Amino acid sequence: MDPSRCFVTNVKRLIVKVGTAVVTRADGRLAVGRLGALCEQLKELNSQGYEIVLVTSGAVGLGRQRLRYRKLVNSSLADLQNPQYELDGKACAAVGQSSLMALYDTLFSQLDVSSSQHLVTDTDFRNGSFRKQLSETVKSLLALKVIPIFNENDAVSTRRAPYEDSSGIFWDNDSLAGLLALELQADLLVLLSDVEGLYSGPPSDPDSKLIHTYIKEKHQGEITFGDKSRLGRGGMTAKVNAAVCAAYAGIPVVITSGYATDSIIKVLQGKRIGTLFHQDAHLWTSVKEVGAREMAVAARECSRRLQAMHSDDRRKILLDIADALEANESLIKVENEADVADAQDAGYDKSLVARLALKPGKASIYLFLDLCFTLIIILQIASLAKAVRVLAEMEEPIGQVLKRTELADGLILEKTSCPLGVLLIVFESRPDALVQIASLAIRSGNGLLLKGGKEAKRSNAILHKVITSAIPKSIGNKLIGLVASREDIPDLLKLDDVIDLVIPRGSNKLVSQIKELTKIPVLGHSDGICHVYVDKSAKVDTAKRIVLDAKIDYPAACNAMETLLVHKDLSSNALLNTLTKELQHEGVTLYGGPRASSLLNIPEAHSFHHEYSSMACTIEIVDDVQAAIDHIHQHGSSHTDCIVTENHEVAEIFLHGVLQCCSIS
Repeated sequence: MDPSRCFVTNVKRLIVKVGTAVVTRADGRLAVGRLGALCEQLKELNSQGYEIVLVTSGAVGLGRQRLRYRKLVNSSLADLQNPQYELDGKACAAVGQSSLMALYDTLFSQLDVSSSQHLVTDTDFRNGSFRKQLSETVKSLLALKVIPIFNENDAVSTRRAPYEDSSGIFWDNDSLAGLLALELQADLLVLLSDVEGLYSGPPSDPDSKLIHTYIKEKHQGEITFGDKSRLGRGGMTAKVNAAVCAAYAGIPVVITSGYATDSIIKVLQGKRIGTLFHQDAHLWTSVKEVGAREMAVAARECSRRLQAMHSDDRRKILLDIADALEANESLIKVENEADVADAQDAGYDKSLVARLALKPGKASIYLFLDLCFTLIIILQIASLAKAVRVLAEMEEPIGQVLKRTELADGLILEKTSCPLGVLLIVFESRPDALVQIASLAIRSGNGLLLKGGKEAKRSNAILHKVITSAIPKSIGNKLIGLVASREDIPDLLKLDDVIDLVIPRGSNKLVSQIKELTKIPVLGHSDGICHVYVDKSAKVDTAKRIVLDAKIDYPAACNAMETLLVHKDLSSNALLNTLTKELQHEGVTLYGGPRASSLLNIPEAHSFHHEYSSMACTIEIVDDVQAAIDHIHQHGSSHTDCIVTENHEVAEIFLHGVLQCCSIS
């Protein structure tokens, strides 16, 4: 599913508008095949529980065809030699409407679906009682799984020109569909056209490109519309006007082809077809829409303005972000809870769901490059805001002299801290990481491109919106770009002249793929195979507290204990039994290495190099501290390793030995 179309998972009530150019063929005759395919799609969606309202054009065109034929049959040869006058449109509408509805009734009846006819005019919608009765009637029909079919009653309409007033918009069936979407509180409006969607120019022009997401601030005034519909009243201009009105009133709209046999189903599957109109589209910075280079260059330009600011000004931005987080706490929690619910419904692992939740009692530690900033965040919005304020008060990271060397008399070489430039960071499902990374980037003067896990798409989107809204216009909200899809990453990885560092945080496969696809320096650490070694000198209470905290406090964290190593001497006393019983009592599933599984009668682990990220861990017995170090070197990931001992000399041996295989993570 395309991230910009994720809202379709919540669609229940759908309005579909089919235009004259879809209903009829080029010669004016009915396109029975297309209508049949449309009805089959609506039948399938109706059976899936969608509430469907159909707005159809075609009555005038169908009536014109019938009246022309009747006129031809009833005309003499002399009559045909006289000038032929255009048929009255209202008469065409009156004749064609009954035929159009008869066709829909026949098609739907063959599919065992009931439909109903509703003819309306613009004058009707000025009446509040009519609107109320309309909503109640449609609600009753939808509850009975009936598909209401609406059409503008051109036969009696008194409208002479387009207008907008307090009753809404209503100039053609496109605007009628938009108005009904608002009146009936639809979740989505689909406008079916004879082209794939909205193009940057006439669809016949080979240089024209399909616009996947319409952004009013960007596209208004830049698009050259083609000719109006060959049969209908408005063409693409009318569709765009109706779509903009509905979308900015809160109803998402997709304009797509009515010629395809499954376009509506694909829209509801979240496929990236047609043109999407959405009230939040201006906040999205999809690489495919903006362009990878443009997005990265914009982040670089904004970062340079940020770097030129005084430290106090950058500090104030962080304080404003903290205030904005607290001010939007309820909205952030709503989006986060929706992500958690979707993840649970999708059957994701409990460990992944745990990473999603913005709730008390969860902590994570992030070491950001060599700026020596370690943020420990208790995942509440208030705590996130507090952490941002703490960061704001830290020492200025830019322009610090780290080293000074006198190379010759009067010639001094200084090593000074400076921003890295533009960072591309791919992180996992934790939405709190977005706040941490963005805050650190602002404090250190870096531009940022962020790609979070799809599981946290709503949380990431709202957090990004809140943070960028607090950035001054003098800097620009493109300082931090939110990458919409993993499919966008390859385009960004080619920009080694614009992006200065890539930091992937995810699976081993992801990190490896990124390293293979780019010339940009990559700071990546794929696994968190973390060990706790309990030495023979360890105290029982100390060992128990550390081991339990390392495993159960937050098992989804990348620094949670995955392997417990125990000195062989402890296998014969109470400490090993105490640790295993305490872990099992807390709900931890235990697996053993060859020695531990036999001794403790627990299942043998299939691999020592396994990151559970859940309430499970491996236990193995080792001969001594050196054996523990060797085990960590062979099976660990150089992330986080710990020793529990009362022997200072053993502790030093462990630290020195383990640090030889450690790297920044």
